[in-house]
Amino acid sequence: MSKHLPALSRREFLVRTLVGSAALVLAPELLAASQRRDPNVWALLSDIHLSADASMVQRGINMTDHFTQATREVLALRKRPAGVIITGDCAFNSGQSVDYEHLARLLQPLRQGQVPVYIAMGNHDNRERFRAVLEAGGAPPRPLADRQVALLPTPRVNWIILDSLEKTLSTPGLLGPEQLDWLARTLDDHPKKPTLILAHHNVGTTAKRSDLKDSEAFLNIIRPRKQVKAYIYGHTHSWHVEQDPSGIHLINLPALGYVFRPEDPSGWVLATLKRRGMRLELRSMDPAHRAHGQVVELKWRAA
Repeated sequence: MSKHLPALSRREFLVRTLVGSAALVLAPELLAASQRRDPNVWALLSDIHLSADASMVQRGINMTDHFTQATREVLALRKRPAGVIITGDCAFNSGQSVDYEHLARLLQPLRQGQVPVYIAMGNHDNRERFRAVLEAGGAPPRPLADRQVALLPTPRVNWIILDSLEKTLSTPGLLGPEQLDWLARTLDDHPKKPTLILAHHNVGTTAKRSDLKDSEAFLNIIRPRKQVKAYIYGHTHSWHVEQDPSGIHLINLPALGYVFRPEDPSGWVLATLKRRGMRLELRSMDPAHRAHGQVVELKWRAA
């Protein structure tokens, strides 16, 4: 499955508090907040590009500072989200183990705050090193041994997380026949509930070298299956929402780490699931950015 870092149990939480972790100063508040999680609210992050060097700045942005700020904002919500999903490019450049060790440390406040984290793979990640660090304590059985995929049922939608990493530091992505077959079977086994699919790479029909290579095969699977309502991805470091001709919403998450164009927002998205759609709110790291607080209301295509 995609990497799932569950919330810490109360026993784990108290043990880690007793050993004096500085991150647990607000332990009573964090424990109380676990009772206020909203199953229909999710935090969506992408392209966090964390370096083991917490002082590293890329294109004028300190990625560790941005991730820490986003974590604080998630934990400060009136109701905690049901979970956090990160759609890849967790590591700074080539998926080094020390980058994932830094990520694991930075994720502790979310886990201690009873917020589970789900992580997909991007082209700057290394699947083997990621697993060696993040799954050091053991991993649950995977639907696909060689890919990080998951089906996450929730009261209003099913989330499906896919793995579009073909090769570390190779820009385009690939799902591959085995993963596409798994996706088709999974969708056919769950035809009723609205389904939202997430992966790292953008789909494209012009064969750009940065796109998902098997975009056409992927779209041929999801377009006729009317329960699929949205495809959510990162990769381009650009916040953008549009609609496929079939009615599927295409949601390009902003980069939480550095941006390619200085005018683009760096941030994360607060997703609120509704009975027939979803509300997206952009949370820019710069509250003065013109896009900060932008709200997009989506309506699901007919079944």
